[in-house]
Amino acid sequence: MADHIRAEGTIKVAAIGDIHVGETSTHPYRELFQEIADRADVLALAGDLTNHGKPREAEVLAEDLRAIGIPVVAVLGNHDHECGHVEELQRILEQAGVRFLDGNPVEIRGVGFAGVKGFGGGFENRMLDAFGEPAIKQFVQESLNEAMRLESALRQLETERTMVVLHYAPIAETVRGEPTEIYPFLGSSRLAETIDRFHVQAVVHGHAHHGSYAGKTLRGTPVYNVAQTIEKESGRPYALIEL
Repeated sequence: MADHIRAEGTIKVAAIGDIHVGETSTHPYRELFQEIADRADVLALAGDLTNHGKPREAEVLAEDLRAIGIPVVAVLGNHDHECGHVEELQRILEQAGVRFLDGNPVEIRGVGFAGVKGFGGGFENRMLDAFGEPAIKQFVQESLNEAMRLESALRQLETERTMVVLHYAPIAETVRGEPTEIYPFLGSSRLAETIDRFHVQAVVHGHAHHGSYAGKTLRGTPVYNVAQTIEKESGRPYALIEL
């Protein structure tokens, strides 16, 4: 069966994160995006689209995305915030057809896409609490804010099938392989707690370059680490997920 043929009523989503486009690159992903367009119905970009969040880096990526011919949804990552040009990055990529989720859900062919960047804070019973110094409380509040924005986006969707797109990880299982000392900076279970309050078919994230490909939330929702460095079932730098 050809890659592009799928069951009636389903769609295939290609998901990849941490592509880290540099400002001196020349068409770094044009061929890969063309391949994705042949194999998938939607492309989901799971953050760290650029190396340092520079507008020129976004322009390089936009050049490769303009001809992809399928819908593209995305969230930003921590690297995309580095230079403080988030609004300009989004404007450049939106002109190339990218739809940023960032708390604003999108419906494509009957599938709802909700997403936020996410934030750190740790996992399960080792999550950081908002106690002590103001800096710690601010860190935890940022994690809570991202979880609340994700909840708001999921509440707006009325689709039977939903995918969540994140940059930071919602579970510890898909960051295994990274040094345990940096787990608190790779994601937060607060995201998973939010996801488990809704009927979500799949979650994708990046950020943990040396983590593991697949895991599940406590409720059993599949979670995939789609950082491009992670080995995937597709055998390619991107995951292929059927919804």
